[in-house]
Amino acid sequence: MAEVKKNILTYEGLKKYEDELHELKVVKRQEVAQKIKEAREQGDLSENAEYDAAKDEQRDIEARIEEIEKILKNAEVYDEEEADLDKVSIGCRVTIKDMELKQELTYKIVGSTEANSLKGKISNESPVGAALIGSKAGDTIKVETHAGTFKYKVIEITRDGAPAPEKKPAKKTAKKTKKAE
Repeated sequence: MAEVKKNILTYEGLKKYEDELHELKVVKRQEVAQKIKEAREQGDLSENAEYDAAKDEQRDIEARIEEIEKILKNAEVYDEEEADLDKVSIGCRVTIKDMELKQELTYKIVGSTEANSLKGKISNESPVGAALIGSKAGDTIKVETHAGTFKYKVIEITRDGAPAPEKKPAKKTAKKTKKAE
């Protein structure tokens, strides 16, 4: 028997899926049931576009409910509060510097079901996410992709809601000069 893949979620991701599931079951199901009822009252269902559209919407809602229930059934919630901020882990927000482009990027590391690169959330299973897991601030990592090898330097590791670690002030190297009186 094949082992079922666990869906790693943050508490934020778990709440998002639970809220969506509740919305679909309580609100959307009733809305589409009302649309189907109104379409039926119009008579002949064989040429009723409103009825067909409502049934399609009902099918989409039920498929999404099934998908979310499957995700939640196999969910493993990662406790961000216990994340070690010395190392990159799921739930951490990581600022990295692309060593080639000299550009800083910030990502939140999440499980694959929560990943959304447009919102700055990358999967722990993605090439960059997998390379970052376990690294520390100051580390330089190499990421192998189809497009080649990329180097990134880990600048900062934070967790949402947690204060950023204190940065040590840079050593002053300028010589002291006498104040003009």
